[in-house]
Amino acid sequence: MSIIRKALFPLLSILVIFGTAGCAGQGTQNTGAAKSSQQETSAYTPDKLKIGVIPSEDSENVESKMEPLKKYLSKKLGMEVDIFVANDYTAVVEAMRSKQIDVAHLGPFSYLLATEKANAEAIVSKVDADTGLPTYKSVILTRKDSGIKTISDLKGKTFAFIDPASTSGNLVPRNELLKNGVDPDKDFSTSLYAGGGDASALAVQNKKVDAGATSDTVYKAMVAKNLLPDVSILHESAPIPTSPVAVRKDLDSGLKEKIKQAYLDMDKESPESLKALGLDKYGEITDSAYDNLREIAKILNLDLTELK
Repeated sequence: MSIIRKALFPLLSILVIFGTAGCAGQGTQNTGAAKSSQQETSAYTPDKLKIGVIPSEDSENVESKMEPLKKYLSKKLGMEVDIFVANDYTAVVEAMRSKQIDVAHLGPFSYLLATEKANAEAIVSKVDADTGLPTYKSVILTRKDSGIKTISDLKGKTFAFIDPASTSGNLVPRNELLKNGVDPDKDFSTSLYAGGGDASALAVQNKKVDAGATSDTVYKAMVAKNLLPDVSILHESAPIPTSPVAVRKDLDSGLKEKIKQAYLDMDKESPESLKALGLDKYGEITDSAYDNLREIAKILNLDLTELK
């Protein structure tokens, strides 16, 4: 029977420590305190590695897609692995905070929340197939015949974002617009959420809007299919870190290194795991790669708990 299962994460995980009183001498108390201090600072090594993910589709399909990864990691690490499918990123973060999971597959902004609330540490992230880097970019598109040459020219125009929680299709482009003197809430004649990166780009191509935001990966894929013959890039952002795999900081350092190496070796040793996840490979990344997103979160006054 598969050990992959859906899990309900408790809101709190309470450890109650009972100690003796009255009968113990001072020496015994000091020894107990020393042991307690040692336990608090010692690294944690689980008997079973628990990985939290969220469903991008129905949970049964996610469980099936995670099966090759579970088998690969179990063999590579020499320990049992459980995959827990949560309802959303908030539940995954809470599960790590309450120490119900050891590893989490997160989005860029939900990772920021996990570092604040759950003592998370990024170790690897998805690699862009074209660049070979664990980053991508947000791009603002216009038609070649639009006459729009700079971001300032977008004032009074119509604009398509992707989704309120989209990194490359809303959050980053909003910051780029603000940096270049365009207030996305005031300076467009009309703005809308297209619902997808391809939909935003097609809205520009089909003259539904004057400009739109998407990711460079979506743009390149559509150009390769000749879907955007009249569209060009007006502006591109600085590199954005991709969705990371994060671990609990208190995990044993040796185990953390093994987990990281297992993900880095996946393209060579278990390409079927990556194929099932729709990925090409993982690359090494550190927490500092997400500092730019932290600044964006501050500038836009984002409530990270509302981002998926």
